[in-house]
Order: sequence, then C-alpha cells, then structure tokens
Amino acid sequence: MPSFRFLHAADLHLDSPLRGLDADASAPAQRIRQASRDALGNLVRLALAEQVDFLVVAGDLYDGDWQDFRTGQALVAAFARLTRAGIRIVAIRGNHDADSVLTRDLRLPEGATLLAHKAPQTLCFEELGVAFHGQSFAQRAVVENIARAYPRPHPGLFNIGLLHTAAAGHAAHENYAPCSIEQLAGHGYDYWALGHVHERAVLHREPWIVFPGNLQGRHVNEPGAKGASLVTVRGGRVADVSHQPLDTVRWDRLSIDCTGTADMPAVLDRVSAAMQRAMDRAEGRLLALRIQLEGPCPAHLALVRDAAATRETIRSAGLELSEDDLWIEDVRIRTRPALELSALRARTDAVGRLVGAIEDLAASPDEALAAPVRDYAARLLDRAGLREALGEDHPAVLAAGGTLPLELLERARALLLARLAED
Repeated sequence: MPSFRFLHAADLHLDSPLRGLDADASAPAQRIRQASRDALGNLVRLALAEQVDFLVVAGDLYDGDWQDFRTGQALVAAFARLTRAGIRIVAIRGNHDADSVLTRDLRLPEGATLLAHKAPQTLCFEELGVAFHGQSFAQRAVVENIARAYPRPHPGLFNIGLLHTAAAGHAAHENYAPCSIEQLAGHGYDYWALGHVHERAVLHREPWIVFPGNLQGRHVNEPGAKGASLVTVRGGRVADVSHQPLDTVRWDRLSIDCTGTADMPAVLDRVSAAMQRAMDRAEGRLLALRIQLEGPCPAHLALVRDAAATRETIRSAGLELSEDDLWIEDVRIRTRPALELSALRARTDAVGRLVGAIEDLAASPDEALAAPVRDYAARLLDRAGLREALGEDHPAVLAAGGTLPLELLERARALLLARLAED
C-alpha cells in the first residue's frame, strides 16, 4: 500500500487587490500587498524542506485578470522551483481564477497539471499509487453540485478529490459547487482537498475532508494563522494532517474588556497587555490589529468625548511596542457608562425625566426616530451632495431612508447617559 507525504493548499489569491490601504498613511501597504507572494514563497520552501511528493492546490490561484503579467510569472516561477526538485503539482481553478481572460492560456511548467473544466478529470501517479480527481470552474458562479459527477475511486490507489466548494454552506462565502459532507464521505475517496472557504476546517475524518484555509489572510475579517495542510499517508491511510502557518502578515481582532477602568491610563494598560500577547502569538510577523473596547466603565466618557484622540492615543501605545511589526487598522469604542440607571431614573428633575424618555426610546428606536431623523439626514445629505459618495450602507444614508442602525443608536444613548451622569 502507498506511503507518501503531500501539501494541500488553496486560495492563494496571488496579488489580490487590497483596497483602502492608501487612505491610511500609517498602513504598511507595500508589506501587505507583498504578503501573498511571500506566503507562496513560504509554501515552496516548506515543500522543499519537507521533501513532499506532490502539492495539490484546490482553486483560486489568483484573483480574476492580472494587473500585469508579473503575477502569472511569479506563479510559474514558484511552481517551477518545485517541479525542478521533482515535486509535482495538481491544481484546479476556483471562482476567482475561472473567469480570467489573461490567464486562460497560462502555461504551467512541466510537472504541474491544471485539471480540466469541461468535465471531471482523473490523473494517476502510478509509481506513488495515487489517483487525483477534480474539475476546474468553467465560470465564476458554479451553482450545481459538480462533485456528483466525479469518477468512482480507482481500486488499489489512494484517491484524492480536488473540489472548490462551499460544501454545506458558509456565511462568508458564496454557495458555489454545493454538496454535503455525507455525499463526499460516501463517495469512496481517501482524502478530499477542498478550497474556497478561507477558514481552516476538518469536516470529516476517515475519509478526511479538509479546508486548509487561504494561504495568507487579506483583511481583518480573515484573522489568525493561515497556511496549508501537510498530509502524511502510511500504508494507504492518512496518518496525520497538520496545519502549517505560512502567512507573513497576521490579521487579528482584539476585544478588550474595559470593565471598571477609571481613566485612559487604566484602559491603555489593558490595551498594551493585550497587544503584546497578540504580538507574541504572531511570532515575528507583521501584525495588523483591529481593537474594540468593550464593557461598562467610568472611563467611557473620556474615551468617547474625543474618539479620534482615543484612537491616536492607542495607536501611539502600539508604536511603543513596535514601530515595524504592529499596525493598528482601527480602534472601535463600544464601551458604555458605568451607571446606576435606576437612581438616575428615580430623580424628579429634568435629568430623571430625560433618562426615562431615553429608556422608552430604546425600546422602539425606529418608530420614535424615523420621521425626524429621516428628514434631517436627507436635508444634510442633499445639501452636501454626499448621498452617492457615502454609499447605501452608510449610517447617514440609512437614516435618510427612515432607519438607523441599532448599534449607532446605542452608542448615542450611552454617550448621552454618561454626560447626564457626569452632570
């Protein structure tokens, strides 16, 4: 029975366009843009160091059409380093690289195979005892269950299925090539190499059904370690599947509980400690952080009174930890005042009456605020000519349409209550 090792990668998104970085002068834009190529380089170095027998890539080698041919050249050069060392590559196209015009005729080096898109294709490495089955995307949106047409397993061989899919569905990804875990598990393959979902997940064991996640996180909604799966097969059975971090920029979200903090210095102590722990987890990579401050605290009013100053103060604290390997992408203030609302509500003066009105408003904000807020927001937007520029999901545009995000209302309520308590 066959024994070998291979790497399973997916969603390389080489030279993926990163929008909005240029708007922040503090952003290490070049390092972030280079990260997908650097991660690909790490994948090649890992394959060579581990002397794997082959590499499988389950779709989305790049994003749509290249900005220039250097993207394709970088991919070919990386793959050629592997094939020259005798490490073969089997890949499929996914939704992002299916509809590329410039890359349809991409010529991979000898020893690298891109499986066909018209129907499922089987490729065998007889000397290793491996059969690969897979189908590339012919167009971006493949909504049918293409895995149903995959060939039956080849007897006596270790069968690997390559599939770009959302499987049973994922909230953050389009439901392309849908299928169930039960369907894949019952198909008879020994390992399903999946792609499309950017979070690493082992959906099933025996047979193994694995999303390795993307090779490099691209934004704050793709936090944590990213990389590929190193698979060891002994005697025709999967002996080990281990995640290998390959990212060079680590994205992370920090929710920091500020409960009980009295002032800004106390908040900064907690933020700095949390940032240091996150940097330790990043292990020397560039760490891109989004920080959210939460919890009831006396420091709330100081934090929200000048939110821009709070953000810059926290960014300065980050610079004290590292000028090169830490970038704070955003700071979101979601603290609330540490108040005894019952005591405020019990007051018989104007403050007590206002607190009662605010509490009543919180129960049905849209009904109470829709008409006056809609008219006011609409006038401001039209006067400034900003409606189209801000976009449909901007709070001001939503307000002009008669609704306000509950989160925005809650923040305004907390600020007003904090000011009342201070008075």
